[in-house]
Amino acid sequence: MFNIVSYLLFLSISSYITIDVGRRCFNSGKVYLEYLIKDKYFCLTVNRILLGSYYLVNLGYIAISLSSWGKITSMEEVLATVFSRIGYIILILCFLHFTNILMLYILRKKLTIK
Repeated sequence: MFNIVSYLLFLSISSYITIDVGRRCFNSGKVYLEYLIKDKYFCLTVNRILLGSYYLVNLGYIAISLSSWGKITSMEEVLATVFSRIGYIILILCFLHFTNILMLYILRKKLTIK
């Protein structure tokens, strides 16, 4: 019973985070990419690729996370398990987001030097 509750809680929270953050990054990223790359069509393509990669990373983590859970026997374990897994998702996505921004910044620097 507790496993089902934890799965539903985890899936609902991680789905919300995935969809909301994905939309925000996609919409805000358009302006940032256009500033860095100066080609609207290429920026849109890069932004779509980043969004697709973002969704794939999330889906992969969610699938691995759900498959590796043990038996949960109390409500405290439900909360601890769900929120630690959500915390890992958030940390991984923050790392990937800032890595993408850094790489795009470095790319822009190299393009403007030439």
